[in-house]
Order: sequence, then C-alpha cells, then structure tokens
Amino acid sequence: MADDGQNKGSWRRGAGAGARGRHVAVIGGSLAGLLAAHVLAEHADTVTIVERDRLPQSPEPRPGVPQGRHAHVLLEGGQLALEALLPGFMDELRASGAPRLGQPSDMVQWQSGRWFRRTEPTSYIYTGSRGQIEHLVRERVLANPAITTVTSTEAVGLLGDAFRVRGVLLRPRGEGARAVGQEPQVLEADLVLDASGRGSHASQWLSAIGAEPPEEETIDTGLAYASRIYRNKSDNLGSDSLGYFVFPNPSQVCGGGVLPLEDGRHLVILSGVRGDEPPTDEEGFEAFAARFPHPFIHDWMREAEPDTPPFGFRQTSNLRRRYDRPGRRPAGFLATGDAVCTFNPIYGQGMAVAAMSAVALRGALTHPRRTPTTRHVQQVLFEASRQAWDISAGADRKMPGAVGNAVSTRAADRVAGWYLARVQQRYPGDPVVGPAFRSVLTLTSPLTTLFAPKVARAVLFGPVPETPLEPPMTREPGSG
Repeated sequence: MADDGQNKGSWRRGAGAGARGRHVAVIGGSLAGLLAAHVLAEHADTVTIVERDRLPQSPEPRPGVPQGRHAHVLLEGGQLALEALLPGFMDELRASGAPRLGQPSDMVQWQSGRWFRRTEPTSYIYTGSRGQIEHLVRERVLANPAITTVTSTEAVGLLGDAFRVRGVLLRPRGEGARAVGQEPQVLEADLVLDASGRGSHASQWLSAIGAEPPEEETIDTGLAYASRIYRNKSDNLGSDSLGYFVFPNPSQVCGGGVLPLEDGRHLVILSGVRGDEPPTDEEGFEAFAARFPHPFIHDWMREAEPDTPPFGFRQTSNLRRRYDRPGRRPAGFLATGDAVCTFNPIYGQGMAVAAMSAVALRGALTHPRRTPTTRHVQQVLFEASRQAWDISAGADRKMPGAVGNAVSTRAADRVAGWYLARVQQRYPGDPVVGPAFRSVLTLTSPLTTLFAPKVARAVLFGPVPETPLEPPMTREPGSG
C-alpha cells in the first residue's frame, strides 16, 4: 500500500519490501477478515489474523458472531465472489449439505399483501447456517502457511500516528488476562486491516493517534429477531416448497419465515419492530407467528418439533462509516466488511458483501495502472457495499418509527421511491420485472437494471399482474 503523502512507492510484493518482508495484521477472523487475509497473502510475506474468540474446530456459532444463531442466506452475488476467491468452494458447500433454493419456485412468499407466483427460478440462495460457511472458508484460508492466527486476543489500539499506522496493540482475553497495569502487546505491521465488524472501535483508535475518525450514518427501525430451530415431522403441510417467508413492510411490520438448514432441521425466524419485539419464551414465540396475514407458518410450527429454545437478537440498525470521505487518516490502515457498512440483517446481505469486498480488494491491489494508495483502496471497499446499503437503507427509511441521521430523503429519493413502489407491485408476478428486481436484490446486477428499456416499459405502462389469492403450495407447471 502506497502512502497518500510524499511516499508513492507501491505496497505490492517485490516493491521494496525490505529485509523483514511485508507483514499484514487483520483484526477479526470472521468471513470479511478471512477473505481479506486470503487476498492480502498474495501481496505480503506474512498475514496475522487477530481474533478475540477461540476459533471452533467445527461448524458452530461463536460469541463474536452475535447473529450466528439466526437466519443467514448466501445471495448469488456472494456465491460468485466466493467462487472467484476460492475456486471450487461452491461445490464444497453443496457437498456439505447446504440447501439451495431456487427463487421464486422453491419458496412460498408473501409481501405487501400479495403472494409470489412460484415460477421458474432465475436465481438461487443458500440457507445453511453461518457456522457452516465460515468453517469451510476458514479451512481453505488457514491452509495457506503464510496466514497465521492469534486467538483469544483483542485489539485495543493502533501503533503509529496520524500519518502512518505501524501495527496494532493487543491484549489477551479470558480469565486473569487483564492484570492490573498490564501493558498491551505490540504487533508490528506494514498494514492493519480492521474486519472486527459492527462493534469496531477503530474510530476511538484513530482519534487516540491524532487522526480523524469517519463520520457515521445510521438508520434504525428498531427491528428485533427471535429464532428457533425445529425438526419437521410432517410433509410440509402438503407443500412442495423448501421454505416459507412473510416479508415485513410499512403496513405489515411483523414478519418471519421457515428456512432449511444443512442437517435437515429448519430455522424459524420471527421479526417485529420497537415496542413489538417477538418474545423468546416458548408460548409467546409460537403465538407471535399466529399474527401473520395467513396461518401457514404458524401451522407449520405447530406440526414441527422444537429442537432449541428461542434466541433473540436486537442489533439490526444500518450503520455506515464514511471512510471514503476526505479526512486526516493514516496510510497503512483499512477497514472492510461490517466495520465499514453493516445492514439490517433481514435483507441477508452481510456474507455476500464480505466476499464482494474481498474481490474488490484484490482488484484494487492488482490494478495495472492505479497505485493502490490507502485512500483509493478504502474508496474501492466502500463502493463494494454501496448497492447493498442503497437497498437496505432505502427500504428501512420507509418503516414507521425509523430513526437515525440518514433517515431523511431528498426530492430525487422520492421520485426513485415512486418508481420502486411500482417495481415492487409487479415483482411478485411479472415475468420481466421479477427477474430484474431479483438480480438486483441478490447483488448480481446493478440498480440501473431496473431502468433498462424493457423493464421500464413494464414498470411504467404494464398492468399489475395477477398473483395467487392463497399461499401457492405447489410450483407452477414447468418451474420445477
């Protein structure tokens, strides 16, 4: 990484690495950190991942991923990115049993008062557990001898000044680790990358060395989750679907769904807004699902066997740290993944954006005509999350009770909102609008796809198509 000041030398491997070689410290061993480390190992001699948890040896939730017990989907944009970074990964994921659901044929879905037609799939999602995907990625990435881990250790600050970061300050975690007067350990590095997630303390660390922290944008709908794993004992109530979902919207603020996991069990997730959060007691959890516009999910739950207690989750605000904007920030420090931009989890974007950010990082570091300065690479990482933010934040601004400094809309936003409302009216059943919108939501096509001539004609002049009046429990002919 080149300095943004007087030193313009390239950070790429072989460009003045020095006697001790290039060393990178990555803070956080989740998906964003693992995949960034994989990319950076192509340009450094050694990469050290600093992780506050003990890394599990099997696919299981861990404390450092507080949403790990809840629903995760791997969108198609994330699938493409993972395959580009780790060739053959998607075959490994399928072989491990991760369920693959075609959209819209494999799901019974309700949104804004309408059931989705179950037509031929135009995109696919994976609904296995977060622990399974992270475990497979970890095995692939840590097989590289240039990448090492320091676990049960937390980063507590940066080494350096407002001009350059030269390492990270560490402290062991666990009982007895924080002895009185204990000095932090120093891990020197030519580059420090923060992948510590939503709870990143990098703003405080940057202030402590005389640099400027990024501005923050927030939108919080007060959405809360509760999840529980079930074993399905019946025939899915006579349906050939693989999952069910009721999507919330401004007029129907509670939602939920049933998604298959890799081990044959199913995850039921319920969501509500501030003041109407789904309960985490057994009786209240089941009763909450009875409030949906149709009893199909509640009926499924009554036929299935609970396998775990309900777990709650409350940290669902959209948060974006504007590292892309000018400021007095040091060379040698980057942020990625949720440390830059984190979304309301209901849109299922986090894992995909982590992978897409690593692909963007690789592109910035290998660009044949652009020197990878800290500022430029950080702007590239910001752009990797922009579309997901536009989708999540754009929808959440409309939810009743949304708060935050990014809730307000501009005149241009209102015009776009009018157009997107027409898109959403046609999304459940239009053969032109549906696939286009689905490709945008799965992060495989840009937002401009919705304004392509064929799509725009259907949105502006086409009728709102008819959709099923009751839950479509079977696929339409020819869509299997």
